[in-house]
Amino acid sequence: MIRTSFLILSIFLSFMLISCGLCKSSNKNTQDTAVASSATERILTGADQLSNYLPLLKGKKVGLMGNQTTIVGADKTHLVDVLLAEGVDLRFGFAPEHGFRGTIERGEKVDNDKDQKTGLPLYTLYGGNEKQDSIVQSVDVMIFDLQDVGARFYTYITSLHRVMELCAKHNKELIVLDRPNPCGDQVDGPVRKDDKFKSNVSFHKIAMVHGLTVGELAHMINGEKWLENGRQCKLTVIPVQNWDHATMYELPVIPSPSLPNHLSVRLYASLCLFEGTEISVGRGTDWPFQIVGYDNPVYGDFTFNPGEKEGMAKHVEGKGQTMYGLDLRGLDANKEKFTLKYVLDMYNKMPDKSKFFTRAEFFDKLAGTDELRKQILAGKSESEIRKSWEKELSDYKIMRKKYLLYKDFE
Repeated sequence: MIRTSFLILSIFLSFMLISCGLCKSSNKNTQDTAVASSATERILTGADQLSNYLPLLKGKKVGLMGNQTTIVGADKTHLVDVLLAEGVDLRFGFAPEHGFRGTIERGEKVDNDKDQKTGLPLYTLYGGNEKQDSIVQSVDVMIFDLQDVGARFYTYITSLHRVMELCAKHNKELIVLDRPNPCGDQVDGPVRKDDKFKSNVSFHKIAMVHGLTVGELAHMINGEKWLENGRQCKLTVIPVQNWDHATMYELPVIPSPSLPNHLSVRLYASLCLFEGTEISVGRGTDWPFQIVGYDNPVYGDFTFNPGEKEGMAKHVEGKGQTMYGLDLRGLDANKEKFTLKYVLDMYNKMPDKSKFFTRAEFFDKLAGTDELRKQILAGKSESEIRKSWEKELSDYKIMRKKYLLYKDFE
């Protein structure tokens, strides 16, 4: 009898152990499925979330700061078309550098225009507009929707500041439709401190690679009271869904003519400093910001010949010449982060180093300081240069944490 009871108990315990194992296995499978499902969820930009901002526009006159990156959904419908189809009273569009369609060259004048499809009046805000105050006064609410690339010298964030300034000045609401930062997995480079280096390409006291979305930066501008007279604008940010700072993001539409793909976007912060020199970064070729060179074989075995491309015709370093240098097209874009190695390599190879910084003032504006140029001239290594900005960068990172809307990368 005792043996029989013991046998029955053993069978019962074995059954329970198997059941628990199956239960754990089932739970693990469920968790794995949830993780897999989460990983494949589509990133929803602010513009994709119509139900979150259309009610804020009802019965109001609306202005839009946008360009070719201002799209909605997987079919890339322009936000102008979406808003008009929804019956929104859209009065005008503001255009940043490169124009409303993103085809105008860097630094070139952007004229007032009309949208060819809808007849919507388009006004430039790049470099200012003498009628900008009356234009903004004509609406109740402004929308800002531009795809930034995460570098302080990319002027779309300067346009953000100008829109915020106008909204604060005239007591208008601003809705920022946020988008992921394709280089939001890093914070690096010198922080602009001195206002004498303030310009369109170095407007804010932030790190060169700032690690913010435009929505986060808008909160920083308000929170740090960087607008004129310490004003703050009435700000609503529609955050991105299913994205954080550790998530890699490839832009669905190129943000400007010289950034045609993910690799160019990831290399941009490292290579843009060359614009303070005569070194070519591939403008006028099919691979801008993916190749680097100058007109001397000492710079490398790789050769290319800059010519004229749409959006890259007037301001092309080395146009019509053979350039020798570096081919970076084989790099893994997702692994690329900000570095000074390319600038230092080209500088060290130049036979007459006094001719490297041909546009020294502009180089300093890009860097946000003249210290970097002086350090390069002094023969400092990248590690020595990095140590010089550690304190300011650490302070910036602490400030940045206050304004994050998304989980950080570290």
